[in-house]
Amino acid sequence: MTTTFQLHPRLKEDCITIGRFDLCQLLMMNDSQYPWFILVPEKAGITEIYQLSKPELHTLAEESSYLAENLASLYHADKMNVAAIGNLVPQLHIHHVVRYQMDKAWPAPVWGKFAGVPYTHQQITDNLAQVKGQLKMLVKCHEQ
Repeated sequence: MTTTFQLHPRLKEDCITIGRFDLCQLLMMNDSQYPWFILVPEKAGITEIYQLSKPELHTLAEESSYLAENLASLYHADKMNVAAIGNLVPQLHIHHVVRYQMDKAWPAPVWGKFAGVPYTHQQITDNLAQVKGQLKMLVKCHEQ
């Protein structure tokens, strides 16, 4: 019996769905302190990058690099933090956090540093429009 992909409840709760690429869903963390996006490969039962097939690894690398490059350009990043940690959410997901030398947590990681500050409805609308306009590779987009 095979299981079907389902987004982890914590990611559903903490994030806003933007759309999807060929392999991954693209989410935006609902924390207005940092432009913070998450790629989630739509593969059931995967917790580690090495569990993906070779073609999936290649696709993940392409999607992650494409996302990081475009976010860095769109948000004029000083640094991109890209990481797959998964200590709280075991489902494989890759964080892409735009960092600035003047941001609240610099130079420390953003994870667990400060309580999140949710986006306003207008900020969500504005961010989704900007990101969707920049990311031409998105296969389909969902409105929240």
